[in-house]
Amino acid sequence: MGAGVMQNQGEGTRRRRRGRGKPQPMSEINVTPFVDVMLVLLIIFMVAAPLLTVGVPVELPKTAAGALPADQEEPLTITITAEGSLQIQTTETARGELIPKLRAIAAERTSDQVFLRADGAVPYSRVMEVMGALNAGGFSNIGLVTDIGGPTLDGQDGAAGGADR
Repeated sequence: MGAGVMQNQGEGTRRRRRGRGKPQPMSEINVTPFVDVMLVLLIIFMVAAPLLTVGVPVELPKTAAGALPADQEEPLTITITAEGSLQIQTTETARGELIPKLRAIAAERTSDQVFLRADGAVPYSRVMEVMGALNAGGFSNIGLVTDIGGPTLDGQDGAAGGADR
């Protein structure tokens, strides 16, 4: 019976000592929230990056040509869809308005580089008409955009690709 009383007094003494001491600062840095935020940002950028490209769907012809070197200024992109409509970047443009719009754009830009994207089903004559309009609009550095992996003239499948001049 006396032993039970002694234990209670000992526990009470311990409780009083804990309450009187100063709280000790935590010396460890918790990096878990930082890692969580970084992973969320990584996922956001991985999802958003493909959406930043020009989003006009065309079936580009395949070729074994190498890619053109990149410029500081984003190149102008002209697209000819399978239906034959013309688009400057993502804005649809009528055939009669193409040259005046190109002249206005060329006056504002420092680079005369333009990328021409055409669906594989578009006739060659239509592509050449648009290239002539690009030249008349003030753009002489025209890159033809293609998909990679097309056939080469030596009979092998090409592994390089991108844009060809």
